[in-house]
Amino acid sequence: MEILVVKFILAYLSVCSAVTLACCGSSNETDRLALLAIKDQIMEDPHQIMSSWNESVHFCMRRGVTCGRRHQQRVTRLELQGQNLAGCGTIPPEIGSLSKLQQLVLQSNNLTEEIPPSLGTLSSLEAFAAYEERFPHQYPIYHPRLKDFGFTQNQLDGSIPVGMGKWINLQSLAMEDNNFTGDIPSDSGELSRLAELDFSANELTGSIPSSLGNLTKLGRLFLQRNNLQGIIPSSLGEIQRNWDLSYNNLSGTIPPKVLSLSSLSIYLNLSANHFTGFLPMEVGKMTSLGELDISDNMLTGELPSSLGNCESLEVLHLQGNLFKGSIPSSMAALRAIRDLDLSRNNLSGEIPQFSDDLVFLVNLNLSFNEFWGSVPTEGVLKNASSISIVGNTGLCGGIANLQLPKCNSKGSTKGGSSRNLKLIVPLVSGLAFLGIAMALSYFFLCSPRKNIEETPRRTLTNTYLQVSYSTLQQATGGFSSTNLIGVGGFRSVYKRVLTDKDDKTDQLVTVKVFDLLRHGASKSFIVECETLRNIRHRNLVKIITACSSVDNHGNDFKALVYEFMENGSSEEWLHPPTDIEAIGDHTPKNLNLLQRLDIAIDVAFAVDYLHNHCETPTVHCDLKPSNVFLNAELTGHVSDFGLARFLPPLSSNVSANQTQTSSIGIRGTVGYAAQEYAMGSEVSTNGDVYSFGILLLEIFTGKRPTDNMFSDNLNLHNFVKMAVLGRVSEITDAPLLQGYTNETPNQSSSNVQKIETCLSSIYKIGIACSVESPRNRLQNINDAASELQSIRNTRLA
Repeated sequence: MEILVVKFILAYLSVCSAVTLACCGSSNETDRLALLAIKDQIMEDPHQIMSSWNESVHFCMRRGVTCGRRHQQRVTRLELQGQNLAGCGTIPPEIGSLSKLQQLVLQSNNLTEEIPPSLGTLSSLEAFAAYEERFPHQYPIYHPRLKDFGFTQNQLDGSIPVGMGKWINLQSLAMEDNNFTGDIPSDSGELSRLAELDFSANELTGSIPSSLGNLTKLGRLFLQRNNLQGIIPSSLGEIQRNWDLSYNNLSGTIPPKVLSLSSLSIYLNLSANHFTGFLPMEVGKMTSLGELDISDNMLTGELPSSLGNCESLEVLHLQGNLFKGSIPSSMAALRAIRDLDLSRNNLSGEIPQFSDDLVFLVNLNLSFNEFWGSVPTEGVLKNASSISIVGNTGLCGGIANLQLPKCNSKGSTKGGSSRNLKLIVPLVSGLAFLGIAMALSYFFLCSPRKNIEETPRRTLTNTYLQVSYSTLQQATGGFSSTNLIGVGGFRSVYKRVLTDKDDKTDQLVTVKVFDLLRHGASKSFIVECETLRNIRHRNLVKIITACSSVDNHGNDFKALVYEFMENGSSEEWLHPPTDIEAIGDHTPKNLNLLQRLDIAIDVAFAVDYLHNHCETPTVHCDLKPSNVFLNAELTGHVSDFGLARFLPPLSSNVSANQTQTSSIGIRGTVGYAAQEYAMGSEVSTNGDVYSFGILLLEIFTGKRPTDNMFSDNLNLHNFVKMAVLGRVSEITDAPLLQGYTNETPNQSSSNVQKIETCLSSIYKIGIACSVESPRNRLQNINDAASELQSIRNTRLA
């Protein structure tokens, strides 16, 4: 009897297993066949991603493919970036067979045909992103489950259709840089969960719908560079955080409510519109504001004293308006200000002495106003390369480089004040005078800004080679793509020979040109200039000069010129690009163990210098392989100080019992930024220690912290920590353990054991640096540098 029962159970289980395999196997097989069909349609594979799409590798392990945990062995994310799907011209319809697909990412595939109807069957789709494609005149409509929809830098045109209000789960809608015309759909205000709305760089007209004020969760509203008209609806005052409405045709006054309810805003840009009236006193309620740009409008009246309450301001641009009166003394409280531009207004009075107290101020532009009297000689005003005060005829004194007349005993010019200089015109009829006044107003308000001199007005010191925009343009062949060696973030990077006109010598340099249309690019340039002004170290990339000028069209131009690094960034060595043309003449090579350790020590030395040996402790805030460059000898050099922050000497570290809130919200780069930054903690040297720890682990494992394998509770730190005892060889970059095939078994075993012991010690340092809690993390980068030196000297000698 017992035997029969056992046989029955076994038979039952066998049937159940068969049914399960038939069901799941069928779904898995569908996904497998769909991926193979997609591969068959790809005629070009410039990045060789398809090389992993073969039967010897399970489809869940293929590049660009992610399978879910809940639905095991079912495709949940598919990334086809830069695949050049030119063979079919459209999205392969077989994607519609991936029934569990939640995220679909397409970029730079030269798609020119309509989107296949099969995508309409993807009922699980939550995120769809397509960038830099060429879809024809078509706007795709997707499922109500969508949370993220990105359709940027395409060629979509026509009107944005009504009906988006049905996408009730949408959290991010990004459709910038297309050719959309017409109005912003009013039903956009029904997307109650929307956190980001970006319609920038299109050709939209009409007014801003008041219904957008219903989007109380909206943190980012970007409508810049369109043809929007009318006023700002006061209902938008309910939206807090970040706005950009610049470069439109908006008019009317700035509603006080828009400013009074935006205490959490970090960024507000209303520049290049037609706003009139006063700047409301309510601007002082924006206490977390980091950047305010209301330049190139027609605002009048005096600057409100409440501006002094915006103590978090780093960038304040009010140029190109009709403001009058003196600079409010309350602005002395703007201790974080780095870039202050009040040029091209009707401001008057003396330049305040409080500029001495603005210790972080790098760029000050007071040109073309009616300031008079003695120019202060302290603070930023003692460096003529950091300021512009041209066009103020009543100023005197200051430092010699300003070339102003000497002041008399009353603090005015010796020849008498010329601040009352008037425009003399013949007596004409009222209508004729009005026409002249309007013409002059148009000239001063709408003409592109021009620098007085061809040479840049800002260089780091007078001893540096000085270059103009035209010099850099000629040196890079008109910023030709043939000289382009890298693009990312706010900048494009060029390699070129620069000639010193004085001693006729040539120098190979790297020219970093900032894309000033990107939010934060100008700020990044200013921060990098200020940081590099006072630091020198063998493991920091040497800056040769900085250029801040205008291009041939009158647009602002900013660039930094660095010493050229022959071996590029460590990113290229740790993760060599497969497209040889992308790296020019550089052939990817493997770094051996000692070379990698030397680079890690070089980075540690550079960071130790920034933290502990500068006059002002400096936090880099963005340590990662792409910011570590290698010269001909493969010596590591830390670069890119666009996010750097200065700290008071006594508070350079965050103590165990201290958590401060950052009003500016520094984040760094995902995967490398310290965990506490995401929670709003203040920038500290502890954050750099964390980033260095992640960088150190990446150098020896060869895995990015953003690798697809890291999800849920598994990250690079935990991945190494779990294997550091006994399984070092399993997590180490394979080339580091190769090269012993010609040795005897005993020699090979001995060397591998020696290397594994060395790696284990290195990994422990990386783990100690990248602990999630700042209080449990290694506290001083100097300790990491000393330990790594000891490993090199004792275990690799």
